[in-house]
Amino acid sequence: MRAYKVVDAFSDRPFLGNPVAVVLDAEGLDTAAMQAIARWTNLSETTFLLPAEHPDADYALRIFTPLSELPFAGHPTLGSAHAIIEAGRHTPKTGVLVQECGVGLVRIEVTDRLITLALPSARIETLAVDDVAELEAILGAPVQKESAPALVNVGPAWIVAQMTDAAAVLALKPDFARSAVFERRLNATGITVFGRYPDSSAIEVRSFAPSDGIDEDPVCGSGNGSVAAFQIARGLIPPVATAYTATQGQCIGRDGHIQISVDEAGQVYVGGACVTCVDGWLHK
Repeated sequence: MRAYKVVDAFSDRPFLGNPVAVVLDAEGLDTAAMQAIARWTNLSETTFLLPAEHPDADYALRIFTPLSELPFAGHPTLGSAHAIIEAGRHTPKTGVLVQECGVGLVRIEVTDRLITLALPSARIETLAVDDVAELEAILGAPVQKESAPALVNVGPAWIVAQMTDAAAVLALKPDFARSAVFERRLNATGITVFGRYPDSSAIEVRSFAPSDGIDEDPVCGSGNGSVAAFQIARGLIPPVATAYTATQGQCIGRDGHIQISVDEAGQVYVGGACVTCVDGWLHK
């Protein structure tokens, strides 16, 4: 048997935020077995804790959607760190854990209230005009052309676009079948859109990834990190020493809260609360 938790990330209340399944004893499982478990949990991501190979890492983590493995993902990183600490598998040294995953090493800061990850470096590629038109057709709404939509790669690659405001984001009813084709053509994980609330730095975010079997991701860490990187690149927020709050998930009853900050060196951080909802065992 293998110890198993389900943790809601980006919420301090159970059954909100975004759940991640965490298998705490993954040694001996091959890739096919991990993928089968991820397909069975049917959550947006399932993670598997393994011993680190890199000398600077505390542990290694493999991350799977129901259909494929990801090199990195935000809410699974935070939720897994919470599960690992709670289970006593690792204790943060001076408040820091280092996770080894497909993108390399990810630094995770831990306090009593928040778990925060340092976002991997972003690669940003502006979408072609025809692709922007297809994106608008998928969303059924216009996007902001002044802040040109882009493919933002932080491990997962998100098609990121700004909407006119938060209300426009909340009103979207995307064509998921068409989106899946679009995502596969651009080698993207999915589409993340955002819009600002009036007279506020706060934003509303939604993430769609039907090509990975997830029509709408409840609260997406890598998507929110990609939005932050996009906003810096487009001059929408200062490139250093800034912070804002994002909300995500209300359209599917999840009410997640994400804390985004950028330090003096331009490093983007994605943080949130986490809470365990399930403790159990896998018979595998």
